[in-house]
Amino acid sequence: MSRPGDAARRRQAILQLLAGAEEPVPGQRLAGQMGVTRAVIVHDIALLRAQGEPILATPAGYVLNRPPARFTWQVAVEHGPELETIRRELYAMVDQGVTVRDVIVEHPVYGELRGLLDLRSRHDVDRFCRQMVATGAEPLLTLTGGPHLHTLEADDPTARARVDQALRRLGFLLDKE
Repeated sequence: MSRPGDAARRRQAILQLLAGAEEPVPGQRLAGQMGVTRAVIVHDIALLRAQGEPILATPAGYVLNRPPARFTWQVAVEHGPELETIRRELYAMVDQGVTVRDVIVEHPVYGELRGLLDLRSRHDVDRFCRQMVATGAEPLLTLTGGPHLHTLEADDPTARARVDQALRRLGFLLDKE
């Protein structure tokens, strides 16, 4: 049985761990470090969010929502659902020094559906692809037959043109006509 104040101290420790983390922290790792179940961590994260803490759940784990980079934009792309195609698309973006914040599709009933990605490197992309395989999850683009958006961030203003060029070379960029 836990003592009064244990939960509050644990939630404070979770915030400190997330604040010091260089990459997303999986819920299972937090549970192990805190000596509780993953369900307790999910509950704690929900309470922290309700208190206004800017915690995001990404496919790789929890992160504190960092302030956006200096330049943020969206890119419209289209391709098939094959995992290697998705990997090539994501590599093309992170190789230009950008963070792929999310993927967005337009659903006919629910409207805009957004999946948080927070991918910054090939390592992050590979981890994401391994999770897709391990879970058997379908990519969101299957809901639209291919067209989707990504929100991108960079500190370098020239990154946008480089990303467009890389995606155009692959035949993925949806150009404005």
